[in-house]
Amino acid sequence: MKKLYGVTTAMVTPFHKNGTVDLKAVEELTEFLISKGVHCLYPLGTTGEMLKLSVSERKAIAETVVKTANKRVTVYIHVGDIVFDNVIELAKHAHTIGADGIGAVTPVYFGVNEREMEHYYVELSKSLPGDFPVYLYSIPQCASNELPVDVVEKIVEKCKNVVGLKYSFPDFTLTSKYLNVNNGDFDVVFGPDHLFLPALALGCTGTVSGVSSVYPEPFVALYEAYEEGNIEKARELQRIATKYCDALKNGSNMSYFKEALKMRGLNGGYMKAPHLDITENEMADLKMKLGEIEKEVHVIVEQ
Repeated sequence: MKKLYGVTTAMVTPFHKNGTVDLKAVEELTEFLISKGVHCLYPLGTTGEMLKLSVSERKAIAETVVKTANKRVTVYIHVGDIVFDNVIELAKHAHTIGADGIGAVTPVYFGVNEREMEHYYVELSKSLPGDFPVYLYSIPQCASNELPVDVVEKIVEKCKNVVGLKYSFPDFTLTSKYLNVNNGDFDVVFGPDHLFLPALALGCTGTVSGVSSVYPEPFVALYEAYEEGNIEKARELQRIATKYCDALKNGSNMSYFKEALKMRGLNGGYMKAPHLDITENEMADLKMKLGEIEKEVHVIVEQ
C-alpha cells in the first residue's frame, strides 16, 4: 500500500481558452513534476479546480496523470464532489485505472452533522476494496465543514483502508490531535505550503502543496534536507518556499499559478469561468517578484 509522503503536488488543471481541459498540458505538467523529483501527485483537488469539472473531464484527467506517471511516482486522485454519487463513481474509477489511492474532501457548502460526516466516509470507503487506501481531506475554510477528531477515530475504526488525512488549515493544535488518531498509527499530510518544515517537525509525513505545482524545487530540496538532518538548510529553503507562496498568492487565484508556469516555459493554460486570467499589470508584478526570488533560490538549492 503506497501512502502520501514528502512533496505531494496538488496539480493545477490547464484549460483551453474555451474552457475545455487541455490534456496535453496535463501530460506535460505530469512529466515536469516527475522530472523535478516530487514524490507523489495529487490531481483534481482544490488547486485543480475540481468543482468546475464534469465527471467525464475528471476521469480523463485522472487517466492522463496515471498513464503518464506510469508508476514512477505515487498518484492519488482526489474524488470529492458536492454530489455523493459522483464521489463513489470517481473513487471506483480511480481504482480501476490503477491509481495508488484516493483523497476525498469533506461534504462542502451545506453543513453536515457528525453522524452525516461519518456516514459519508464510511460509505465511500466501503465502496472500495479493503486494501485501496483513502485519505480524508479537511479544508474547512472552503468546505464550510470541520472534521472532528472523534469522527475521524470512528471512521478509522470502521474502515481500515482510511489511512490518513490531508489537513489544509494552519492549526497545529488540531494537527497534533489528528496525528494521535488510532494511537498514532495515522498519517497526516499538511496543506499550507508555508508551514511545510514545522509540519514535518510535528510529525506530518509531508505536504500536499499547490505551489509545488509551479516551483517544486525548493519543496523537494527542503524535504531532502530535513531527511538528512540538515535543519539549517531546511529553514533557508522554507524561507524561499514561503516567498513563492506569497508571490503566487497562496493559491487564492489559480491564474497566478498558470501564468507562472508559462513563465517557466510550460503550458499552464487559462482560467475557466467564472474566474478570469490575471491582468497584464498583475502579470508584470508577478514576473518581477519571481525574478527576485529566482536570484536567491539557485544559490541555496545548490549549496
